[in-house]
Amino acid sequence: MGGLTMANEAAVLRGVQKQYKNFTLGPIDLTVPAGTIVGLVGENGAGKTTTLRILCGVNSPDAGEVTLLGSTPADKAARARLGVVFEDAYFFGGLTAERIGKSMAGIFGSRWDAGQFAAYLQRFGLDSRKKFSEYSRGMRMKLSLATALAHHPDLLVLDEATAGLDPVVRGEMLDLFLEFIQDEQHSILMSSHITGDLEQVADSIAYLHHGQLLFHENKDALLQEYGLLRCRRADLEKLPAGCVVFTRQNAFGCESLVKNRETVQRLLPDVICDSAGIDDIMRFYSGRDGQ
Repeated sequence: MGGLTMANEAAVLRGVQKQYKNFTLGPIDLTVPAGTIVGLVGENGAGKTTTLRILCGVNSPDAGEVTLLGSTPADKAARARLGVVFEDAYFFGGLTAERIGKSMAGIFGSRWDAGQFAAYLQRFGLDSRKKFSEYSRGMRMKLSLATALAHHPDLLVLDEATAGLDPVVRGEMLDLFLEFIQDEQHSILMSSHITGDLEQVADSIAYLHHGQLLFHENKDALLQEYGLLRCRRADLEKLPAGCVVFTRQNAFGCESLVKNRETVQRLLPDVICDSAGIDDIMRFYSGRDGQ
């Protein structure tokens, strides 16, 4: 599949590679258009966190180029316009939210908005005098997000920011993400195992599999294009080459992930072809590796 492009880009990875002892990432070509939410999905160990850390300048690539907000991750001014929430990037447990806010003011200077930070704490129901170690996981993620937003970033990078949260808290987070991108210069790149969240808010989906970017496509087009076909093996032979991604044989026949649902439904009008979700697409692509 082809990649997305847009003249006004919040971030771009071109030919990015990272080599570890037992894992190779890339080469990755990924664009985050301004004013959009890009959902990054993939199995555990696919390279999602590594990709995000390279984009933020936490890790350096072995090859390729990274453009961050028109500059590079090494540019302090560009990093100041970046808001980051990593799943494991918690604050020191003895600090209160109030103290964390003062520390952030020292880091971000004039970009830090103490009033905005206080407003987020109130919105999220966070006691500013409570120690970070006393917060629940959901409260910790809310505080991390409040901190990321209070210096008015142009790009949010979120690594499993909604993982482990109850549905109500997740819903609050998703609403906030949608509010954030109402400014068309604001963008979000977020990884998540909760693909239902991404189906709600993402504009596009990028799928990492064993360190390779298999596709980055418009979410609505992606969900419309793929289908789950249940039929006989003989029916599959009526479909054009490349239409069937992978087939699972079972006692009742075949279950196949197919591309171009319109073509499938036209050629096999008597066969059921259901829509495929992001989980379905990932499951079948993973199964294809074993064949």
